[in-house]
Amino acid sequence: MSLDPELLEILACPEDKENLIYVAEDEVLYNPRLQKAYDIRNGIPVLLVSESRKVTNETHERYTNLWSKIQLVLCALKC
Repeated sequence: MSLDPELLEILACPEDKENLIYVAEDEVLYNPRLQKAYDIRNGIPVLLVSESRKVTNETHERYTNLWSKIQLVLCALKC
C-alpha cells in the first residue's frame, strides 16, 4: 500500500519536526538524522515517539541509499 503524496509532503518527525523518508517496501517512515523508523500500520503512519524504533547501521545505510537513488531519478526527470 502506498501513501498519498500530498500526505507525505506534510508529515514530519514528531521528535525533531523534520521531513521523513518513505520506505514503501518496509512500510515505514524513516528519520535518517535520528536513525528512527515509524511503522505504517494498515496504511496509517504511527508517528508516536514511544512507538518509533532505532534501526541498525546496516538498515540506515540501505534506507539512505534508496533515498539517494530516488533523488537522482527525480532530478533526472526534472532536468
